Amino acid sequence: MSDSLAGRMGPTAAPSPPPYGGGQGSSANLADILERVLDKGVVIAGDIQINLLDIELLTIKLRLLVASVDKAKEMGIDWWEHDPSLSSRARPPAPSATATTNGGGHTLAEENERLRAELAELRAAAGLPSGSVGDRKKEEGAE
Repeated sequence: MSDSLAGRMGPTAAPSPPPYGGGQGSSANLADILERVLDKGVVIAGDIQINLLDIELLTIKLRLLVASVDKAKEMGIDWWEHDPSLSSRARPPAPSATATTNGGGHTLAEENERLRAELAELRAAAGLPSGSVGDRKKEEGAE
């Protein structure tokens, strides 16, 4: 009466094949699928809405693009190249407006002063009163 468990289970069967084709062939198929997805690109879009008694409380719009870097550049998407935290070639933002330089190497404050002087010269040549609009409004309010 001491039958073994194997004897009660019947004859042993061959191991069943892994699901979805398994084995080495499936990894090759997965690589082919991944290559095709990255080459063509896939867009996944969806909206999540949370309503309470027909009152919309929250809407989340999800848009996901899965593509290779080359395909993304081909589509005109290259935001990672301009993000200083993702690319060493991207320039970090300027610390302040007064220290920022324009293309000529001058700071914005210097360029601003130069433009104000040029504007004053043009006003004098045209016979217009000098000063800014804000200065004229202050003068009118003082009278």
